[in-house]
Amino acid sequence: MSVRMRHTKGQKGNVRSHHAIKAPRLSTCQDCGAFHLRHRICETCGKYKGNMIIDVAAKITKKNEKVKAKAKALGKDSSKEVKKEAEETKVVSAENKTKK
Repeated sequence: MSVRMRHTKGQKGNVRSHHAIKAPRLSTCQDCGAFHLRHRICETCGKYKGNMIIDVAAKITKKNEKVKAKAKALGKDSSKEVKKEAEETKVVSAENKTKK
């Protein structure tokens, strides 16, 4: 077994110079104009390279229905929560229309 060599401060610094955190590479969506990570679907519209991959609007409606059903089972008034989520989706869709 050989003796391990020592690493000087300069050598250690050169190695660690590549350990810095880099900013993510972002691209803009062709359809809605929102930023997304490269080679991944757009989270706001659900498209990748112009093709619909995930129907985001259907997901939101399904989530709202689930919240309503859960609130009904618990006997609570879910209208406030549903209205709040509906307003959020309107804001997102309005932002998407203005970016086009």
